[in-house]
Amino acid sequence: MRKPRRRSLRFPWLLVYAIAYLVFLYLPVLLLPLFSFNDGTIVAFPMKGFTLKWYAQLGAQDTLLQAMVNSLIVGSVTALAATSLGLFAARAYVRYRFKGRELSEGLVMLPLVIPGIIVASSMLVLFIALGLKPSLTTVILGHVFVALPFAVSIMKSAFDDFDQSLEEAAFDLGESVIGTFRRVTLPIVAPGIVASLLVTFTVSFDEFVLAFFLSGNQPTLPVYIWSQIRFPAKLPNTLALGSLLLLASVVLLLIAEYFRRRSNKSA
Repeated sequence: MRKPRRRSLRFPWLLVYAIAYLVFLYLPVLLLPLFSFNDGTIVAFPMKGFTLKWYAQLGAQDTLLQAMVNSLIVGSVTALAATSLGLFAARAYVRYRFKGRELSEGLVMLPLVIPGIIVASSMLVLFIALGLKPSLTTVILGHVFVALPFAVSIMKSAFDDFDQSLEEAAFDLGESVIGTFRRVTLPIVAPGIVASLLVTFTVSFDEFVLAFFLSGNQPTLPVYIWSQIRFPAKLPNTLALGSLLLLASVVLLLIAEYFRRRSNKSA
């Protein structure tokens, strides 16, 4: 029986659509580092010339450096807390069947669909009612809430294909529960843990709405950038800073994706 011939498209419409979509999505992002090398303060073509002075001026701004330190502290603590909680939550969701499992998993993923402005304003009211003034502590609490769904999703993929017989073999050899978790489970899901740390750190480092509401007089880097972008004279420095953050975010996400795929292969 002859196989039916596949019709070949005369014009690659799908390819054209994909290219147009990528250009529409990433062209504004690519203009950011382009204008960061512009010698003029006006973001417009034609550019006046090539310069690196905007990057050189970043290190002399104390307020900027303090905001950077604040973001690094918040991102690091958020990544550790969210990944730790996500590790045990993902293990419970994958390994066990208990009453209310689907409901609790849905509640964990709820921050992904709730508008950030609603979460931020609600948390601000809650923290003030509890006597907590806006600070880096409240920002960390808010960021853990937002980053937890990402950590759970990544760790679930690390546990999905995990061979439980490895843990059972360790139990048969007399290893304790904690020892098995430390010596058998953690080394296998370690790439997933690293991926979760990187992704949750990036999510926290780039988050603006919660930080704007909850940071008080301790602004994070996105809040500082927002405060500077309103002044035309500060715009070139902001573009240079944004370009560095864009590069760092891309690098972190690429590393996280590498460890996520490595985790899936090892499982």
